[in-house]
Amino acid sequence: MDSKQAYHWRKQLLWGLLLIGIGAALLADQLGYVDIYDLWHYWPLVLVVIGVIKMIGYPTVKDFIGGLWLVIIGVWLFANFEHMFGIYFDNSWPFLIIAWGVILILKPFIRDRFAVDAAPPANKEPLP
Repeated sequence: MDSKQAYHWRKQLLWGLLLIGIGAALLADQLGYVDIYDLWHYWPLVLVVIGVIKMIGYPTVKDFIGGLWLVIIGVWLFANFEHMFGIYFDNSWPFLIIAWGVILILKPFIRDRFAVDAAPPANKEPLP
């Protein structure tokens, strides 16, 4: 199995596990074992999981940056819903502007990391 097949298999596995988890929570709610309303404030963590799924393996630059945004937004929303560190929507929105700036700074490094046809440096011979 080559690396692209492994990446797609792993991505499909994680999506399947995510759907099983959501389905199990909904089934437990229907059977009366748990009240899904009590779990509703954890939904931003689903964004984090989706973002991590997009970032693992051998993604494209667009997939990696999109996954990074999902992780950032998911963590930000969860922190707001839980009021972690005194964070509320009205006082934490500048964090998204800061995150945008950080991603703009990191984007060239991310592009270099995921460059498919990157030429070897001029002072080094290409590997066979």
